[in-house]
Amino acid sequence: MFYEPRNGHGLPWDPFKAIVAPRPIGWISTVDETGRVNLAPYSYFAIVHNAPPMIAFGSEGLKHSAANASATREFVFSLATRDLFDAMNASSADQAEGVSEFEAAGIEAAPSRLVRPPRVAASPAALECRVVHAMELPDQDGRPSGGFLTIGQVVGVHLDERCLREGRFDLVAAGTIARCGYRDYAEVTSLFEALRPTDGGAFPPAR
Repeated sequence: MFYEPRNGHGLPWDPFKAIVAPRPIGWISTVDETGRVNLAPYSYFAIVHNAPPMIAFGSEGLKHSAANASATREFVFSLATRDLFDAMNASSADQAEGVSEFEAAGIEAAPSRLVRPPRVAASPAALECRVVHAMELPDQDGRPSGGFLTIGQVVGVHLDERCLREGRFDLVAAGTIARCGYRDYAEVTSLFEALRPTDGGAFPPAR
């Protein structure tokens, strides 16, 4: 089967998001220009640079998180885990502008150190970010797509030390979850390692 997205796929369900999966969930907290707090999960989320560390999330439409981050130049990512799934899912509900999803979903907030948006208190990891780029994505013909990309530089990192194992952050211990296609999710329950040709024996062989 081959199809061009502009002509449709002819399937009962669009396979695009299921092909590019699993994806980390960007659980993003922001504040607006008056200090009102917003929290929402985004499945268009990724690391985009390492030094300095940068992460990005995409928004279909100028939703509260993207609008707030663009206006105030700050956001926080909190790691979504299996234990926090119900809270994360509840925070995806459509709320009126200015309504805090922390309060609406009964999620405890914790203060950040370097930025104004709070983080999810129960999350085992959080990244405080300052926005370095925010834009509406054009399509291949240069026309506005209605999609918005926000890139933030990580300026502060919170870690639950219970998830550290021999100096590494343990995704299995944290219960990290990911977004798959359709309404499906995955939990990280096992890992394997493999050497790159350039590693020179720095890590154990694949197992």
